[in-house]
Amino acid sequence: MPFAQIYMLEGRSEEQKKAVIEKVTRALVEAVGAPSANVRVWIHDVPKENWGIAGVSAKELGR
Repeated sequence: MPFAQIYMLEGRSEEQKKAVIEKVTRALVEAVGAPSANVRVWIHDVPKENWGIAGVSAKELGR
């Protein structure tokens, strides 16, 4: 059973997350031949103050 974890900065819409889940599932089905019913996708919404880029939080960088 393929299991994909996606880490993204918070702020994406429900529609965007749905699209990520659908497309990642499709990619795993095509790449490894797994039935789509066996694919799991877990999206982690990371708060901007908890995501560091070059020593600075994404929040401070205005991301």
